[in-house]
Amino acid sequence: MSKVVQYLQTPTFRKNLIAAVIAIVCLFLFVYIGLKIYTKHDESIAVPKVKGLHISAAIQALEEAGLEYQIDSVYQMDAKPGMVIEQDPEQGFHVKSGRTIYLTIITQVAPEVAFPNIKDKTLIEATAILKNHNLRIGDTSYVADIARDIVLDAQFAGQSIRNGRMIPKGSRIDLVLGNGLGANEVEIPNLVGLPLNEAKFALSGAGLGLGTVTYDPSVTDTATAVISVQSPGIEKGLTSLGAKIDVTLSLTAPTATTGAPAGGTTTPKPQANQTQVTPPAAKPPVQSKPAAQAKSNTTNTPAAKPTTTNPAAGQKKEKENKGNSLGF
Repeated sequence: MSKVVQYLQTPTFRKNLIAAVIAIVCLFLFVYIGLKIYTKHDESIAVPKVKGLHISAAIQALEEAGLEYQIDSVYQMDAKPGMVIEQDPEQGFHVKSGRTIYLTIITQVAPEVAFPNIKDKTLIEATAILKNHNLRIGDTSYVADIARDIVLDAQFAGQSIRNGRMIPKGSRIDLVLGNGLGANEVEIPNLVGLPLNEAKFALSGAGLGLGTVTYDPSVTDTATAVISVQSPGIEKGLTSLGAKIDVTLSLTAPTATTGAPAGGTTTPKPQANQTQVTPPAAKPPVQSKPAAQAKSNTTNTPAAKPTTTNPAAGQKKEKENKGNSLGF
């Protein structure tokens, strides 16, 4: 013990102790100053706002601030490609120079998806299927087909697209739909002169439908009314299968100018060598001679211009014709 005390009192110990203290102090100062230099103590940079900028503008802003960056990408159907939608750290956060800023952008190349089967689906079903596959509906066009609002064809970039083809997400798909009127044309039947129930039967047999039914003011009993006007008429010739025919009902059908009207009879034209006698309105026609004698008189009568007499002078004119035929 006495030797230790004696050693502590020697000049050699004091020199070694002083040297050790100086070395420790120098090491501390070296580490302290070195860390301040390495960590850039009391030096910070405010993170600039790059969210909402295009990736090229965001990179330029970060490089001017002396910051590093790391980019990740996601896909959003309605967002602009290359747009920065997230940044970490946020705007205004103070960091050291050279700090890495993590950016999330909208991918500039959309990922691809297999085209789903939407043919023979309704427009509502096709819309839901395309939305689930991150696809959008473009233009819709209609063609003649008996199925209404049914997808007949799907087109991408102007060409028909098959099921399972890989196309970019967010692509617009044009749809071709049926208009419900049918792809075939049928001849328009003549409905003039027919009652409504018969017209319905005729339209059903032709693959057509009954449209608007209009009644003339003179119609009091619809059961006895007949069709006087139809639209479109038979002069059009053909119409699409399933089309509607509008009709107007009247008490009587119009008389046809040529041929026999619907449901009517033809009236023969009067002969030039026959005399027509119009009986009085209130009296039935009077036959003064038997049928055989009347036939003989008609045969012997010389050709003459037909004359029209008043109902009151009918009998007198008939007697004069009889006299002329007997030679008196």
